[in-house]
Amino acid sequence: MIETNDLSKQFNDFWAVDGVTLTVKPGQILALLGQNGAGKTTTVRMLNSLLVPTRGWARVAGYDVVKNGPKVRALVGVLTEQHGLYMRMSGMEYLEFFGEVYRLDSKMRASRLEYLLDYFGLGAVSSHRIGEYSKGMRQKLALARALMHEPPVLLLDEPTSAMDPESARLVRDEIARLKSSQRTIVICTHNLFEAETLADMIAIIYRGKILMTGTLEDLKQKVLGTSEFEAQFSTAWNGDGLTLPAGVTLVERRESSLRFRVERPMKANPILVNELIARRAPLMTFQEVPRSLEQVYLKVMTEAQALHPEVVHA
Repeated sequence: MIETNDLSKQFNDFWAVDGVTLTVKPGQILALLGQNGAGKTTTVRMLNSLLVPTRGWARVAGYDVVKNGPKVRALVGVLTEQHGLYMRMSGMEYLEFFGEVYRLDSKMRASRLEYLLDYFGLGAVSSHRIGEYSKGMRQKLALARALMHEPPVLLLDEPTSAMDPESARLVRDEIARLKSSQRTIVICTHNLFEAETLADMIAIIYRGKILMTGTLEDLKQKVLGTSEFEAQFSTAWNGDGLTLPAGVTLVERRESSLRFRVERPMKANPILVNELIARRAPLMTFQEVPRSLEQVYLKVMTEAQALHPEVVHA
């Protein structure tokens, strides 16, 4: 649904995006992670045919973003960091206006307007001017606008910023629902929990270049190494005489727990657990040591910044 190859954008002598190659399939969510100024927003603007690439190409739903700009924009819903809301309009007028922009007939406009205002809890203030809305309400209205024409592709720049936890959860639930309807979604976010919760694929961008792309499990393996598992015991037990399967290393011994590094968990873990039981270990739990996207992201960025210490981001 989204495909790019060597996608690049230069402003004067500065490469804001440099050689981005990505593929996002129907029904997938890609989280694009990076610091301010890393190139996330510029990438989204090229995907929405608002900026012409300096080098490389991109296709959205099979359409070239340069040759078929109007068609691409008709198939994409965009939530930008700067919403471009018309403050003198009411929420209802604003969505009605964009329904006309997207050439929805009057029946479809009315149906979508009613559904979106109700879903995002804006029905009670739909006749109020947008200038009277809180930041969170404006964010929800901007997202409703992006969904007005039920686009197959969504490009969301910080979709839950300025929202209270309840509203943010509602938006995340809506994004997950949209994914299940085979929409392709790109989320630019600083919220690592959000990315970890929603994304099928994660791309980390730095200085306009993609440092790493893959599923969360792929990135954990590449960045953090082999998975670790911990056996906890109900009483003190030090594992004396324990025979470890191939590919399993004991990395930490405590009074009532043992931690193992396991190269092939699906094969080795059943053998390891059976060995613990055979040794009459007072086994209480056996589970993987949690590893988060935050650990992956911080390690990748720390290594990138060590290679380019002169770069300072706001």
